[in-house]
Amino acid sequence: MHVLFPTGRQTEASLSASLLGVSDFTYEIVVSGEIASFLTPERLQSLLESHPCDAAVVSGMCTADFSAVSSASGIPVFRGTRHAADMRLAVPRILNGTLSAEEPADVLLDEERRIAAEKRLVTMEEDAESDFEIRKVKFGKNSRIKVLCEIMDAHRCSSLRETAERALAAGADGIDLGFGFDAAEGDVIRCFSELEDLDCVLSVDTLSPELIKAALFRADIIFSLTAKTLPLLADAVKASGAAAVIIPRDDVSLADSVQTAKDLGLTKIFADPLLQPPLSGMIESLAGFLADFGAPKVMGCVNVVELIDADSPGICALLAASAAECGCCAVLVSEHSDKTAGAVSEMRRAVSQMQLSRGRPYPKDAGVDLFVIKEKRRRKEPSPSYESVTDVEGVLENLTYDPMGSFRIGIEGDKIVAVRRGHAVRGRTAEEVFAAILSDGGVSLLDHAAYLGRELYKAELAIRFGRSFEQDGAF
Repeated sequence: MHVLFPTGRQTEASLSASLLGVSDFTYEIVVSGEIASFLTPERLQSLLESHPCDAAVVSGMCTADFSAVSSASGIPVFRGTRHAADMRLAVPRILNGTLSAEEPADVLLDEERRIAAEKRLVTMEEDAESDFEIRKVKFGKNSRIKVLCEIMDAHRCSSLRETAERALAAGADGIDLGFGFDAAEGDVIRCFSELEDLDCVLSVDTLSPELIKAALFRADIIFSLTAKTLPLLADAVKASGAAAVIIPRDDVSLADSVQTAKDLGLTKIFADPLLQPPLSGMIESLAGFLADFGAPKVMGCVNVVELIDADSPGICALLAASAAECGCCAVLVSEHSDKTAGAVSEMRRAVSQMQLSRGRPYPKDAGVDLFVIKEKRRRKEPSPSYESVTDVEGVLENLTYDPMGSFRIGIEGDKIVAVRRGHAVRGRTAEEVFAAILSDGGVSLLDHAAYLGRELYKAELAIRFGRSFEQDGAF
């Protein structure tokens, strides 16, 4: 098979280096112009006539439709990777004929790896052994680390059901309802009744024996029992069938407290050595998780994720790795503050990454990652070439308002909203909102069009990253 790779003058060297040594097929790299993505159907047709081949692989950045060229010439035209330096990744798909005429090759490969990782996770969990199951969810041994979403002060949560369902949709294996001493038994009953029909693990998190008893009609896991409260609650917990999470307290070690729980007849037992916040004993407490307490361990990560001003994806990744090294079977995380929004999904991805990395020296290249803003590797694409340059400093202050009117831009949930004269244009992407505005004749000045494009895309990014949006403000 002979393959033609049309490319730009700027990317010819990168493409040549990427394909160097490929011997599975013969190929020819032909410069089609200055920039590879500017390739037109007419130019490709001319290249195919002068460079015979069995298939053509164009840049994944091309936006033109080459289907007519392919039909007329009888030569299949596929999209390669978006970056010339990555084109070698497309070689296996060139060989097995699974490149796409519409989707860039690296997008297909990313999706392929993601699907393969998801299938492997399902198989691993189905085959995994466990210490015990709660509502058909495996805990312990070689099963995946489970993620419980802690809803703090659940009795004061005005949208408890919605919050729980959102956490479950984000990948939580269960919901942990936390109650302070200001809560009453009626509050606990109300909260658990509201979630009673959810087909998921529910746990209660409180030190109050009265509040624990009030939750036993539906709670599957009881946080946090101590050597002092165990004798008061063991019979009721046993009768309910709930699992017990034991913590160290009142100068009684965790190992001794776990043994007390066993002596009292409890069989589903977790040990929680208690992870402390950063700069408040975190490392020393983390070391305490290495011990064997005779029961599967859980790690409460809320104190760390909530009590540090750092982006939560990386924090969740490190905590998941720590939990995996320490042999924990479950982690707790919350989305109590704005800065931890999305932490449930991040932690679920993190524990999945650890599961897929078993038997590997490091949790990388497993098919799951937590990159949000940064990228795994930077592509060394050449900068555009030019013959002259205009260096600009600042923006001219003389502003001309568009006679078609101004727009007020905002976000509603996962949609962008652009309002003018009481009418709103609403969509999920900046491109589709601007296209609707343009088709309605809503913009007549080029600088206004550029402004709208910038602000609409800022709104799209705000939705994508779960941030607030302020028109004319910095992102």
